[in-house]
Amino acid sequence: MVESPWAGYTDKPDEMPLAGYATLLAAYSGIFGAVFGKLLSRRDVTNPSPADVIMLGIATHKIGRIITKDWVTSPLRAPFVEYVESAGGGEVTERSRGTGLRRAVGDLLTCPWCIAPWVAGALYSLALINPRAARLVASSFTSVAVSDFLQHAYTAARRASS
Repeated sequence: MVESPWAGYTDKPDEMPLAGYATLLAAYSGIFGAVFGKLLSRRDVTNPSPADVIMLGIATHKIGRIITKDWVTSPLRAPFVEYVESAGGGEVTERSRGTGLRRAVGDLLTCPWCIAPWVAGALYSLALINPRAARLVASSFTSVAVSDFLQHAYTAARRASS
């Protein structure tokens, strides 16, 4: 029997599904490597401006939060996670469940930092395919992020004044 290349890395393999993570890394590399490789070979592709990078970054943050934490997107995560509790502000706390790839997907879908490269990859792919559409999507989610910030600031100001 061939030993796993990850044998000995952890004594809790169900908590660190390295084969599942490797599958997700291969999928990410394959998807975005192919998309970026194809799109960047076009002569009409330009690099995003610094303002676009900032807007895409804010949109990546907000979309990542929606995917990984929002109540409304819970049905998408439910096959891979279990509900723990409300985190306030329309967000939930969940934990991954299962083993192997199921657990790895659960880890990806509950971690805003982990999902961000996937979201950024999708947004930048859209930017290469249709820059106007990417700016529309990014600006709408950037507006939502600004609104969230203002909601939190308003709540904090109300608490401070009472």
